Amino acid sequence: MRLTKKISLFAAAAAITASTAVLAAPTFINVLTGGTSGVYYPIGVALSQLYSNGIDGAKTSVQATKASVENLNLLEAGRGELAFALGDSVADAWNGVEDAGFKAPLKKIRAIAGTYPNYIQIVANAESGIKTLEDLKGKRISVGAPKSGTELNARAIFEAAGLSYKDMGKVEFLPYAESVELIKNRQLDATLQSSGLGMAAIRDLASTMKISFVAIPAEVTAKIDNAAYEAATIPAGTYDGQDADVPTVAINNILVTHEGVSDEVAYQMTKLMFDNLERLGTAHSAAKDIKLESATKNLPIPLHPGAERFYKEAGAL
Repeated sequence: MRLTKKISLFAAAAAITASTAVLAAPTFINVLTGGTSGVYYPIGVALSQLYSNGIDGAKTSVQATKASVENLNLLEAGRGELAFALGDSVADAWNGVEDAGFKAPLKKIRAIAGTYPNYIQIVANAESGIKTLEDLKGKRISVGAPKSGTELNARAIFEAAGLSYKDMGKVEFLPYAESVELIKNRQLDATLQSSGLGMAAIRDLASTMKISFVAIPAEVTAKIDNAAYEAATIPAGTYDGQDADVPTVAINNILVTHEGVSDEVAYQMTKLMFDNLERLGTAHSAAKDIKLESATKNLPIPLHPGAERFYKEAGAL
């Protein structure tokens, strides 16, 4: 009897130890962002800190990437748990648009929230004489990393304006910071950036030299065959020396996860973000445009069930 009782006690202890080990297993949350001089990165850092402190057992990390297209492919491969991406890239990923960087439809990705808009910001060295889209002909321009969300935006806008890369004197495929450095060194005339307002790289350029902003007229925006693109304005005073409003295009950003992330973790990631919007706004001013009432509107992919649970509780669905 005593031997049997001891065996039972050992078995019970082993079961408790095993279940405790399962509960104590860390929850890895890798946040996929963009270049460190963009907007995705500082907001991603702020989110990772929220998750590290607010989700039991969370082990968080932040990965700088080439942004939208790379992020979505990494998510599909299970190499991240949360990612920033442009709305048009998310739609292309879901549909498997190969020319946009997706060899097959990415059906594992799920939405956490629509967030803030990216504004297309075309800036030029004022000495180049570039003031309009037409003025870009024959000039040296950077359009973002190849097949990045920014570069896909550039293609769509130039096509709507009756332009192509062939019209340019030189086209570089470089991210934010590198593009700005080449303009400073007079090796580039202009760069097209897709980002939240007040991005660090353009602020740096504006503080270094006199720059001009290229308007994207509403009639050009109307010709873009994609509902994700909307006419918008870069308000005067957003950057040093920018004295007037600049008409442009905006595309909403989406926080994306994948179906392998548990419902509870997705719920906590969504809830912690909306419970701490003020803190995110201090990480970067672009995050001040994140609104609960618009977070589930016009999403091109399904919501993660965990995020959906939060929105139902919050009365946003």
